[in-house]
Amino acid sequence: MTVVKSTLPEEALRVTGTALQDTLVDLLGLSLIGKQAHWNIVGPRFRSIHLQLDEVVTAARGHSDTVAERAAALGVSPDGRPETIAAAFALPSTKDGWLRDTEVVELMVESLGSAVDRLRERIEATEKADPVTQDLLIAVTADLEKQRWMFQAENHSPGQADG
Repeated sequence: MTVVKSTLPEEALRVTGTALQDTLVDLLGLSLIGKQAHWNIVGPRFRSIHLQLDEVVTAARGHSDTVAERAAALGVSPDGRPETIAAAFALPSTKDGWLRDTEVVELMVESLGSAVDRLRERIEATEKADPVTQDLLIAVTADLEKQRWMFQAENHSPGQADG
């Protein structure tokens, strides 16, 4: 049953729908990683990183809603069911149990970096298929890159080389 008819040609809709669904999975998974780390972080930088994780979760959840609504507007039913996320999630994830603050920072740098790399592929794929979706993906990428930068700065030591 098609409730919403897209203005995009069929192939463009297929490419765009895949990009949006894959992004939705990454964002929902990223929010779960952030919450898991938020609940299990320990160490001297607990409070600052604990709060920073909430920022990532809020951003990922907000972006996931925007991405899902874009898909729906194009006539692609977004799928954020837990079993879909579990089956399709491909970003680095957290281990079980308590996490040292340095581990959390490394995890978030890696997970956010992977999400950004995957988004850049989708940005390229949607360039001709749907520039509106491409623009949305660019905005999400910029925000995740900012979050990644903030986590990278957390583990910078005064003795480390700049660069």
